[in-house]
Amino acid sequence: MKVTDLALEGLKKIELVVHGDARGFFIERFNMKNYLSAGLPVQFCQDNHSRSAVGVLRGLHFQTHPSQGKLVGVLRGKILDVVVDIRPQSVTYGQSYSQELSDKNGVMLWVPAGFAHGFYVMGAEPADVLYKVDAYYNPSTEGGIRWNDPDLKISWPTQEATVSERDSKLPSWRDYAMNPALFPTYCAQ
Repeated sequence: MKVTDLALEGLKKIELVVHGDARGFFIERFNMKNYLSAGLPVQFCQDNHSRSAVGVLRGLHFQTHPSQGKLVGVLRGKILDVVVDIRPQSVTYGQSYSQELSDKNGVMLWVPAGFAHGFYVMGAEPADVLYKVDAYYNPSTEGGIRWNDPDLKISWPTQEATVSERDSKLPSWRDYAMNPALFPTYCAQ
């Protein structure tokens, strides 16, 4: 396992060893001892599994009170995983990072609390995304930011995506940044 600190403080890329041959592959996704020695979190309280069709975009979502850190990986298919630093005191506030995650590349992301998160399903098959979180889901404090906001300058691989009605109504980055306290309950309404 190789862990790389990325440009956004606290964000880490985890490259797992993929043992593969003509029969398929084997990946050890989580090993508490290895994660501890790499300085990664090991206390998770919930696993979430989503399946999304090709062309689906989910996000950009976040939760406050409690904020959630996420260990994100793909069990099937391929996604472009995107995070945005929404911590107002951070030197990388408003900056984003994108990473291709797939069932074959063995790459995962540790996304610490204080980031908005989303992904777009690429390729020719649906994607199963598994993410472990370090705080329980609280729908009353979830929020989001519009995925295609031009101020975020995210390089998505498409201009058209299948998004939920909820995600299509998320506020802009500018509206969020002007007063983030207004938006934690936006999605729950």
